[in-house]
Amino acid sequence: MAGLSLSSPSGFRMFSLTAQESHRFWRCFVVAALCLSPLSVSAKRESLKEVTDDNWEEILTGEWMIEFYAPWCPACQQLQPVWKDFADWGEDMGVNIAKVDVTEQPGLSGRFVITSLPTIYHCKEGVFRKYQGARTKEEFLSFVDEKKWEAVEPVSSWFGPSSLLMNSMSALFKLSMFIRRCHNYMTEQLGLPVWGSYVIFGLATLLSGLALGLLLVFIADYVFPSRRFSAPDYHQKKQYSQQARLLQQEDELEADGEEDDDEDDEQDDSWSRRRGAPEGRPEPKGQNLSDEALRRRVVGTREEDEDDEEDA
Repeated sequence: MAGLSLSSPSGFRMFSLTAQESHRFWRCFVVAALCLSPLSVSAKRESLKEVTDDNWEEILTGEWMIEFYAPWCPACQQLQPVWKDFADWGEDMGVNIAKVDVTEQPGLSGRFVITSLPTIYHCKEGVFRKYQGARTKEEFLSFVDEKKWEAVEPVSSWFGPSSLLMNSMSALFKLSMFIRRCHNYMTEQLGLPVWGSYVIFGLATLLSGLALGLLLVFIADYVFPSRRFSAPDYHQKKQYSQQARLLQQEDELEADGEEDDDEDDEQDDSWSRRRGAPEGRPEPKGQNLSDEALRRRVVGTREEDEDDEEDA
C-alpha cells in the first residue's frame, strides 16, 4: 500500500482533521480550567465562615474557633492573615473556623459580652471557652490538635450565649445600635441638631414608659381583680362603716360636752373658795362643798341670826 502524503487529497484531509481535534481539545481544556478555577477559589474562601445573628446557632454543634473583630481595630487587622492561614487547616483538623464582625452583628457582641478586640472563643458542642494564648497559627493549631482547650475553664451556663440573660443582652445591644443609627440618620440626613435628637429620644422614652406602665396596670387588674369592690356585701359594709363613724363622732361630741361641764364646775369651786365663808367665819378645812350645800349653809346661818335678834 502506498503511503499517504500531504500532497495527496486524502493525506491533507487526515492532517486537517487531526489539527481540528487538537484545537478542539485545547479549547475544551482552557474552558474547563477557567470554570474550575473560581470553584477552587470559592472553596478556599469558604474555609473561613462568617457567623451572623441569623446563623449563630450553628456553632452550638461541632467544634469551632471563632474570632470577634472590627475592621477599624489595628490588632484585628494584623491578625487577619494569620487567621486566614489557620482557616485553611480547619477542614483537615475537623474544626470550623469562623469570624464575627461586631460592627455588623451587635447582637452577637452582646451575647458573648465582647469587651476587647480581637476576642477568640473555642466552642465544643455548645461549651464555650475563651482563648488566652498567643495569636499565631502554630499556637492555634496546637490549641486544637493537642486539646489544650480542656485545661481552660468553660463559660458558666448562666452566661452562655443561649441563656436567657445573654438573650436579653443581645436584644439590648441591638436596641442600642438601632438608636445609634436613628441618631445618625436624623443628624446627618435630616440635618437636625444633636440636642434635637436627644429631645426626641427623651420624649420617646417618657411616652413609652407611660404606655408600658399603663399596660402593666391593666394586665394586673385583669389578672388579679380587686375583691374590695367586687364583693356582694361591699355597699352594706360601707353603710355600716359610715354609721359607725357617725356614732363615734356623736360620742366624741358628748365627751367634749362633759369635759366642758367639768371645767364649769371647777370654775365655780374656785369662785366659791375665793369668796370665803359667810360673815367672816372660816371655811372648814378639808371639805369641798358644792354650791347647793354652800347655799343651804348660808341660809341656815341667816335664820339663826334672825332668831337671835328676835330673842334679844
